[in-house]
Amino acid sequence: QVQLVESGGGLVQAGGSLRLSCAASGRTFRNYVMGWFRQAPGKDREFVAGISWNDGNGYYADSVKGRFTISRDNAKNTVYLQMNSLKPEDTAVYYCAAKEGGSIYLSPSRYNYWGQGTQAIVST
Repeated sequence: QVQLVESGGGLVQAGGSLRLSCAASGRTFRNYVMGWFRQAPGKDREFVAGISWNDGNGYYADSVKGRFTISRDNAKNTVYLQMNSLKPEDTAVYYCAAKEGGSIYLSPSRYNYWGQGTQAIVST
């Protein structure tokens, strides 16, 4: 069982930055693929970024590639999402998700554990 708690959301102007954190419980955090998803009002939840459990490689949605960076600190059971050059279209609730082992998947249905979400609002 894994429990996830996100933090770091807030209000920022376009072009600014936010750093989201997701703290995970459980002793086997290093075995989990971690993902960040987001959901804007009236839209489906979409994949933003994922990080592998074994080599730490990240994978990104095209819409955030080059602006967002996902990273993990297994010693702290925490995954981060550094968001730079933010745009108004990045406004959404951001969710942290986890799945045990395997590959990074884009579909939310592949992830077993979810946090409660943190709101990020990017103003013009």
